[in-house]
Amino acid sequence: MTAISDREPQPWQDQLFEVLKGADIRQVGYVPDAGHSRLIARCKADPDIRDVVLTTEEEGIALSAGAWLGGQRSALLMQSSGVGNCINMLSLIRACRFPMLMLVTMRGEWEEFNPWQVPMGSIVEPALKLCDTHVAKVEQPEQVVPAVQNALQLAFGDDRSAAVLLSQKLIGRKVWVK
Repeated sequence: MTAISDREPQPWQDQLFEVLKGADIRQVGYVPDAGHSRLIARCKADPDIRDVVLTTEEEGIALSAGAWLGGQRSALLMQSSGVGNCINMLSLIRACRFPMLMLVTMRGEWEEFNPWQVPMGSIVEPALKLCDTHVAKVEQPEQVVPAVQNALQLAFGDDRSAAVLLSQKLIGRKVWVK
């Protein structure tokens, strides 16, 4: 028999999924992204969560507003480049005081190989803050759960927008495959 203390800790992505489940997140919108692949797979496999593949990230803002109006909580998963697509739609969240939870995998940072990712990656945090979004950035696995729990409280407790930026150091270096 294995003692509880001898068990391997869950990967941060699985811990994150459990936090979302515990917060009764019922809809998850996303544009497919390698950084979110494990979380997306967990959401797709769960019959209590409706996973919605988006054609563009700003659709996720409307999805979240509609979910809230329909009595459900949602989360939007996206890559940092998608934040730029959401700026105008975030006015809906601010003006109507809808809760909004965004989990953003960062690009354009540590060991980025694609120069096209750098401009948006470098302004995600200030752009979201200008849209009245609370922003937390995490770089270590042990920071994920507390940051997401806080973002959930801010979003659904205060009816506001909250984003957790998942650093490239956390999700790992992207590798160009030819």
